[in-house]
Parts: sequence; structure tokens; C-alpha cells
Amino acid sequence: MNLFQYGNFPNVKGSRVSLRQILDTDLDDLVEISFYDAIQAKTIQQASEIQAKINQDYRDGNSIHWGIVDNATRKIVGTCGYYRGLDKGEGELGCVLLSKYYGQGYMREGMLLAIDFGLNQMKLERIWAATSQQNAPAIKLLERLNFVKVKETDDDEIEYELR
Repeated sequence: MNLFQYGNFPNVKGSRVSLRQILDTDLDDLVEISFYDAIQAKTIQQASEIQAKINQDYRDGNSIHWGIVDNATRKIVGTCGYYRGLDKGEGELGCVLLSKYYGQGYMREGMLLAIDFGLNQMKLERIWAATSQQNAPAIKLLERLNFVKVKETDDDEIEYELR
């Protein structure tokens, strides 16, 4: 089932950052944060294979994966998107930031754009996120974005829901 009714991949423009489709020319910069099914790419070729799977998931209506781009430099600083639950009217929001951009507010701004898009364009009824119980920066960010802890699992994961 394809949940996306867009003729073109939906890019989202913000004042400082934008969310856009990841291009082949971005992959060299994204190897360190390219993951699929919890497996990390180690080469550009592996990142390309991962991106091909992510693109297919989008075409199948199962996810949407954006690059977070600094509008001033046009550099990609991270990724975010919705990765599970779309068939149920909900979305698991996930994000990864390149380490050299930590602490500069990029992830907060990217997540706000994704949340707005999820609620207003995708009409998601529930947005949730999961992270390790030891990932203090992610927990702090989620709480600043009005996510509330809803459950902890035995495998060190904690789940938050947007309220």
C-alpha cells in the first residue's frame, strides 16, 4: 500500500535547515550514519545499497527518509524520517546526526520540520521514537520536543510518544 500521494519526493524547507531527498552525491558524507536493519555501512558501496533499500521502502509507502541540510552551506548534516507504522496511521520518527554537527541545534530543527510534516501532510495520528536508555542527548531532545516516555523494554530500549 503506497501511503504517499506525492508526484515528487516531498522536500520540506525551514529557515535554517531543510529536509530533502538523499542523492547519490551525498553518500560519501553519510557512510558513518548509513544504517538499515541496525547494520551500519562501512563503505560508499554499502551506503549506496542501503540507500537503494530505503528508496524502495519509500516507493512501497513504508517509510520516508530525508537528509537534513544546512540551508546556508547546503551541506548535509544528518538524516531523519519515519520508518515504521505508517500502515497504521502512525510513524516511528528516527534521526541520526553526523558527529561534527552535534550540539548545534540541527537535529531539533530537522525533527520539528519532520513532526510538522507528519502531522499536517501525512496526517499521522501518532508519532513515536525509540532510543537506548543510555542515549541521554536523544532523550533530552525528545523531551524538549514534547515527547513523553511511554515504555522501557528489557533490551535497553526506551520508547517516547509525542503528546
